Amino acid sequence: MEPIAFLVLLAGGCWFWVDSLRSRELVLRHCTRYCLQLNVQLLDQTVFLTRLRPARDRDGHPCLRRWYSFDFSTDGGDRCKGNIRLLGSRVELIRMEHPEGPVILESDEVNVHRLQ
Repeated sequence: MEPIAFLVLLAGGCWFWVDSLRSRELVLRHCTRYCLQLNVQLLDQTVFLTRLRPARDRDGHPCLRRWYSFDFSTDGGDRCKGNIRLLGSRVELIRMEHPEGPVILESDEVNVHRLQ
């Protein structure tokens, strides 16, 4: 492998690693905020990446779409699932499987929508 190709590959890997850490921290902040807003507890204070795909943002620029999962509790004794979808550095949607029915939160909206 040529040195230039190796450096480009190394730089790309470093960018991806740093971007992934930044995205994970952003998602964790949003999950924490939305859990507080819904009066539920984010369990383990962690999120984990479940899917990663190339995509385009609203302006048509290439970026990554990431899906993360997390667990939350309504009373400290149960464990419910939640998912958050990130497009580039923008949260597209959070879905929480609340015992009273799924909750969908969109980052651009303050309102909480409960599906019937």
